[in-house]
Amino acid sequence: MKTTRMRRLRNSKAIRSMVKEFDISVDDLIYPIFVVEGQGIKSEIPSMPDVFHYSLDMLEEEIKEIKDLGIKSIILFGVSDEKDEMGSGAYSENGIVQRAVRKIKEIDKTFFVITDVCMCQYTSHGHCGVIDDEGYVNNDETIKHLAEVALSHVVAGADMVAPSDMMDFRVDSIRKKLDENGYENKSIMSYSAKYASSYYGPFRDAAHSAPGFGDRKTYQMDYRNRREALREVELDISEGADIVMVKPALAYLDIIRDVRNYTNLPVAAYNVSGEYSMLKLAIDNGILGEEAIYETMISIKRAGADLIITYFAKYLAKKLKESFYE
Repeated sequence: MKTTRMRRLRNSKAIRSMVKEFDISVDDLIYPIFVVEGQGIKSEIPSMPDVFHYSLDMLEEEIKEIKDLGIKSIILFGVSDEKDEMGSGAYSENGIVQRAVRKIKEIDKTFFVITDVCMCQYTSHGHCGVIDDEGYVNNDETIKHLAEVALSHVVAGADMVAPSDMMDFRVDSIRKKLDENGYENKSIMSYSAKYASSYYGPFRDAAHSAPGFGDRKTYQMDYRNRREALREVELDISEGADIVMVKPALAYLDIIRDVRNYTNLPVAAYNVSGEYSMLKLAIDNGILGEEAIYETMISIKRAGADLIITYFAKYLAKKLKESFYE
């Protein structure tokens, strides 16, 4: 019986490992952290098993665990108790994210901190910007505020800012604000193709950021559109984005591939809360095996992502350390 070349290359674990086309490294992973007001808080988010809210005094143990696992970067989301129409807490010197950045840099100044730049967690109406008299988000006014938010984060010590609001020209506004204040070397990872997705539900519970009226379809992308994603990416690159992102990931693998084919800049993908919770609950209930997590991350890498923001980062880092996926 004859054996094909492809069959021979699959005959042993060693050969399969040598000829694999894609793999996951701990360097590819960015872990999201939710920080809240208060003390002594490490509270599991009900819709996101094994994901927690942390008060600032509980960050030290968490950061040390993340670093011990080899994860080099996190993205911070602040959950503010103080909200107003203008989202002014987002750029307060003593805002929750600003204090969290300073705390993490006290714990380990070499740890790479990315901050989410948006206003939805800080506005009383839950939208990502300033609302005008007709009930729409005022794009031009909002980008001025977002630039102040980004500046306040880097002043606190953030290494990279990640605007997630989907306002037009916000990357340009942030880049200019950072450069004018001497932060030319601080980079921007832009949520370039962020869709108005149903997969964000658990995150909105975690961040207390659901819109109080309407939805975000006037500024986030229509999930029926594909070519539009490349126009958004093109704009962000022209405005100075250093990394472009596609969000969500699993239902948008075709978009990740399109973006990868379009640019040589690093491409990030956000494996969002709904994607995480579906897979986690399927595994916890014995519907799927744990290896589905790794297979899922490989699909995102295979589509073209260089970096993956995922709530599975700690789990994957542990398994990679154990050589579980060889």
